[in-house]
Amino acid sequence: MRITRFNSTTTENAGEAVDLRLIDPLIGKNKAKKGNLIPLLQGAQDIYGYIPREVFEKISAECGIPLSDMFGVATFYSQFRLKPVGKHIIKVCHGTACHVQNAKEISESLEESLKIKDGETTDDRFYTLESVACLGCCSLAPVMMIGDQAYGKLTGNVAVKIIKNIKLAENN
Repeated sequence: MRITRFNSTTTENAGEAVDLRLIDPLIGKNKAKKGNLIPLLQGAQDIYGYIPREVFEKISAECGIPLSDMFGVATFYSQFRLKPVGKHIIKVCHGTACHVQNAKEISESLEESLKIKDGETTDDRFYTLESVACLGCCSLAPVMMIGDQAYGKLTGNVAVKIIKNIKLAENN
């Protein structure tokens, strides 16, 4: 299982301005509610695609939630992202059934084709590659999921063809 740590001395969105006004309605709706931290983080991620550092700081300042509490929750739950992700997230299952059926080959082939490692995003932000514990499609092992679409009984070459076809289809 991969654990991502947030380095507070760097910003993942360097050079990109974050429009903090976009979260004003979200803060207004949730500011006074008890148990508002997760809805605030989920809403912010829905707006930006991930949660920029500046958003954490604004929510903390306006809602009185300590940054340490916010980062604790955001780094505990895998649903939260602290850096930008690609338009398409490729999730490669590494659960028991997929592991036995050589999921490692799928991941390695995708890494080589995309020129990224597990957990990274392509420079054009088209793809993000992630290893996951289980996708619940054991009968299709080895399997990967892109968006809501599952692809099963894969080989490394087939997985690479799938991602190339997705990119070709969107570029036409």
